[in-house]
Amino acid sequence: MLLELDQVTKTYPSPEGGAGVAVLSGITLAVEAGRSIAIVGPSGSGKSTLLNLIGALDRPTEGRVSLEGRDLAGLDERALARVRNRKIGFVFQLHHLLPQLTVLENVLVPTLAAGHRRDPHADQARAEALLDRVGLSEWAHHRPAQLSGGQRQRAAVVRALINEPRLLLADEPTGSLDQASAENIADLLVELNREDGLTLIVVTHATSLADRMGKTYHLVKGGLQ
Repeated sequence: MLLELDQVTKTYPSPEGGAGVAVLSGITLAVEAGRSIAIVGPSGSGKSTLLNLIGALDRPTEGRVSLEGRDLAGLDERALARVRNRKIGFVFQLHHLLPQLTVLENVLVPTLAAGHRRDPHADQARAEALLDRVGLSEWAHHRPAQLSGGQRQRAAVVRALINEPRLLLADEPTGSLDQASAENIADLLVELNREDGLTLIVVTHATSLADRMGKTYHLVKGGLQ
């Protein structure tokens, strides 16, 4: 099993100092490698919180999150950073590309954190091949401000893939895009899952995107249904 959540709870302290606010309660989930799932639910239901726990950006208050059999709660911050860099790719609603860098340089940023043992020539070749795959070859040396919203999001997907992650997490990846660009990103995510076997977890309000995933879960009152 690639990913397992066992009775995961996330509670935030109350600003008044009383009982904490439980956002997630008793979440149990198992995801096999190569699967695609969507998590849907109303705003404020905890979808992004759940994705942050899966992506090792946050720790559960109770319960266990395991990736490839490793309990993430047992890892220190340096080890968690390695997991995020090497095992997990992240795509967010806002592309978070660095405006002062070219598209190619943005894509290569995660390789800089992966250690000195990497081959920069191989990394650049992979980045260029991925940009070509998503139709951005001619934009590789442009800066993000020169791209459309859909192009910037495709560049963000390529950046998430550069270190060959086992798991891709996408938080509202089409939420800020027009319909045509949203469909383009949806096509790309489905292609990566079906043709490359990339495990995909998408948080979305878009039923058209959720319907293209292999399974859909609804987050209701802190639990998955």
